[in-house]
Amino acid sequence: MSDTENLLFEIGVEELPASYVERALIVLPDLFEERLRQARLSHTGIRALGTPRRLAVQVYDLALRQPDLSERVQGPPVQVALDKEGKPTKAALAFARKIGCEVDDLERVDSGKGVYLMGTRQEEGKPTIELLPRILEEICAAIPFRKSMRWANGDIAFGRPVRWILALLGGQVVDMSFAGVRSGRETMGHRFLAPEPIDLPDPQDYVELLRDAHVIVDPFERRDVMMSQLREACEEAGTVLVEDEFLERENVNLVEEPQVITGSFDEAFLALPEDVILAVAKGHQRYFCARREDGELAPMYLAVAGTALKPDMVRRGNDRVMRARLSDARFFFEEDMKVRLDSRFERLGGIVFQKRLGSVRDKVERMERLVVRLGRSLGLSEDRIETAQRGAHLCKCDLASLMVGEFPELQGEMGAVYALGQGETEAVARVISKHYQPKGASDATADDDPAALVALADRFDTLVGCFSVGLSPTGAADPFALRRACLGVLRTALDRGFALSIREAIEVAYEGVEGLEVDLPMGEVVSKLLEFFRERLRGLLVEHHPHDVVDACLASGFDNPVDVRARVVALAGLEPSVRTRAGEVFKRATNIAKEAPSGAPRDPASMGESVHEAEIATFRGLEDLDVALQNAHNRRDFPAAFAAIAAFAPLLAEFFTHVLVMDEDKVLRNNRLRLMRTISERCSGIAHFNMLT
Repeated sequence: MSDTENLLFEIGVEELPASYVERALIVLPDLFEERLRQARLSHTGIRALGTPRRLAVQVYDLALRQPDLSERVQGPPVQVALDKEGKPTKAALAFARKIGCEVDDLERVDSGKGVYLMGTRQEEGKPTIELLPRILEEICAAIPFRKSMRWANGDIAFGRPVRWILALLGGQVVDMSFAGVRSGRETMGHRFLAPEPIDLPDPQDYVELLRDAHVIVDPFERRDVMMSQLREACEEAGTVLVEDEFLERENVNLVEEPQVITGSFDEAFLALPEDVILAVAKGHQRYFCARREDGELAPMYLAVAGTALKPDMVRRGNDRVMRARLSDARFFFEEDMKVRLDSRFERLGGIVFQKRLGSVRDKVERMERLVVRLGRSLGLSEDRIETAQRGAHLCKCDLASLMVGEFPELQGEMGAVYALGQGETEAVARVISKHYQPKGASDATADDDPAALVALADRFDTLVGCFSVGLSPTGAADPFALRRACLGVLRTALDRGFALSIREAIEVAYEGVEGLEVDLPMGEVVSKLLEFFRERLRGLLVEHHPHDVVDACLASGFDNPVDVRARVVALAGLEPSVRTRAGEVFKRATNIAKEAPSGAPRDPASMGESVHEAEIATFRGLEDLDVALQNAHNRRDFPAAFAAIAAFAPLLAEFFTHVLVMDEDKVLRNNRLRLMRTISERCSGIAHFNMLT
């Protein structure tokens, strides 16, 4: 008889939203892994499966019994466990009871931090079938849903009402219950195509039996089937599928067996901007679109249905809905085009950005001023700054349009369309459409200077404003997406190569909110935001570079992200010998410089005959090093900077060979300490080498 069996657990529900299914399938393997580990139950693998009507987990080769437990456990300190007469206290008795032994069986052990009671806890392993009911009930209760429902007597909350539970260890039913439903060996097929219960004799038959019942329970298999059908339908129509990751994820978790139904709409609707048609299909209906061979959209859409029953009727219904939605969009577009974009600016005063930070119009006015200050600080040409300023003035105006009111995801894109249609330049339109980028971690940043400048101004205004009124993120709560805004600033600056001073930008942005009722003074906002930026910059850099290198460079300052990245890249790419010599210079100078008094070192040549030539040479070398480092900084040639520091190593070695730093002569001693401190400061301006592993 085998000492392992496969476990199958399925909880059947009313249809879950697609996002609920996606999230649950991510967390379920971790929940099972953690609970089984706590129960000391070994296995060889865990697989999550699911559809809108079921969440399932397969555990392979699950041990049928816990191993016996024998472990040493440290108890309370002897001074707490025993009274003055040496009799056990309540603490000792409780500890003995906890590990299942007598007080007399406990040992006294010196841990190095005191004498403690120590005992051995022994526990006989239990059969897995006895442990699983509680484990499965706990896992069900721990599945996270954005919103849960209560039904019947309301004792249990879950994503949707629970209708059946399947729990099998091998061929044996695991007897448990959740939400008033008791487990069994029955599952359900497709709601319409195979509505009768299915008796499952063995977990290994699960996937195949459900497939025969028109349920593809493996989401990866279901996705492959869906995408194959979509591409085949497009190929038959002589078109190419417009692929969309969101639609793929959404549709695959909306159906149990995908059936693609192709529909069409009047070609006259193609006069609408492409983004509008895509938004109508995607946002409201979760439909895919297709392109003709010339790259233009085709007057067709592809819907993923959950059943092949009556496809013609489904198609006619979909066509009617699509036609109605596109008609609404055409009305919005035509009405919006009757109103000049810049005339909507005043309407922004009626849209609240944040109650203490004013309206969207107030925000835009701050952005316009910030664009000019930042642009000049970055050394951009006046014509680019002028383009950015005009783009900033118009960039939020489409928020007051009918189209964006209906399709918020089109903000920026519609503003650009309206701007071009009403005589604005392509450069200004690009600012309007691109200033929201990046919208997510995988999005590209704005691809020209004016758009990037407005993107920076928008985010700095949001960051500084929110921090000033006490709306900085706490834990997972970040309602104003400030972490994303910060990353957007950093990625934009890095991608454009902007020599951005984060501190200066924060201070300039603060001037825009200073007249409002803020909670924090500028100094505190600057301090909090600089640390906020440092954490995000570190996160970006450690994705591609060693942690110790990033930390060493950040410790030398992070006000200019482009500068930091250049130093990180240079340090990470140093030859080991150069890195070692540069580190020696830093460490030898730093170790002794801690006692240095304030002030700059004097030229040793002016301090009498007792000064060794190695000391003079070191001072002269420091002058040369200053020049080399400054030139390297100006060119952002940090490999040259590190090489210059490494080249200083022989001079410093000669210095320490022939010169006694802690001389009895106080004047000489202090000057030598100042010399070492200056060398240390020059090195630490590039990287803190002591942080390198």
